[in-house]
Amino acid sequence: MVAIKAADVERFVARPDPGKPIVLIFGPDSGLVRERADALVRSAIEDPRDPFGLALLEGDTLADAPERLVEEAHTIPLFGGRRAILVKAGGRNFNAAMERLVAAPPGIDCRVVIEAGDLKRNAPLRTLCERAAVAAVLPCYPDSSRDLDRLIDDEMRRADMSITADARTLLASLIGGDRRASRSEISKLTLYALGARSVEVADVMAVVADATAPAVDGIVDAAFAGRANELEINFGKAQSSGVSAGAIASAAVRQAAALHRFRLAVDSGTSIDDAIRRTNPPVHFSREKAVKTALELWSAKRLERLLGQLGDTTLEVRKNSRLACSIVQRALLSIVVSARRKE
Repeated sequence: MVAIKAADVERFVARPDPGKPIVLIFGPDSGLVRERADALVRSAIEDPRDPFGLALLEGDTLADAPERLVEEAHTIPLFGGRRAILVKAGGRNFNAAMERLVAAPPGIDCRVVIEAGDLKRNAPLRTLCERAAVAAVLPCYPDSSRDLDRLIDDEMRRADMSITADARTLLASLIGGDRRASRSEISKLTLYALGARSVEVADVMAVVADATAPAVDGIVDAAFAGRANELEINFGKAQSSGVSAGAIASAAVRQAAALHRFRLAVDSGTSIDDAIRRTNPPVHFSREKAVKTALELWSAKRLERLLGQLGDTTLEVRKNSRLACSIVQRALLSIVVSARRKE
């Protein structure tokens, strides 16, 4: 087996093994997959913009023309020099092309990088590459807390800035689902705070929190209102946008706490409309209907119990970063079931 352990992937990307000219990059973090693929292409050739040095191929195309991949891998550039091939896997099986390539691998002057999505352990492409001595397999999982700290430090160092401890904690809770999206949010943050000595909590709230709020609001509103289909749709959108599981878990805790306050006020004689209007900051008008629905479904006692459960969920997310999305999704579906249950 030639699969690279997750802890050793960055080392391989920095110094690729010349004895493994075929590299499969896969995983649920599409931004990280793309980032590592770009890095391996850049280190393989002098100019990625040179069409003679870099060949771009689609996996679906190779499914119909499996001989093309090995032909490209053994093509000598018109003006000499090194060569790279970037293959983007699609929905079709192109293992026939990969089998030809593994049987006749390129020399040290050519690197083949395959960019794929989240492959199951028994996926044919992954199995083939893991068994091939000339191939390396690089998994790309969502960033752990340590990875996020390193990413934040790198971007702050690049911008010649620092970040306060509280701002760092808040920022880390709002990013992490997608490496490229996380890097983009940090870059926007440093640009926003340009000229300041350090990034503060207010800066993070102004830039990053606003960017993730709409997607997260839709998720928690659907969960507490008992709308399973709407939850699934919004959760999928948030994942594809790079919203971290930690940010969603934190939002669920805040929503449960807010609903608990509203419910206590209503139980004391305040109308639902007044309870919502008197909150600070106010509930956005677009969310009022969902919040009212949730208040009709949840009692103060159930919300108090849920807050304890969500606290455990948040801790579990921090301890198991690779399973964070699954943990949060399971917790949200549990909220949907509880919202529909009558006591």
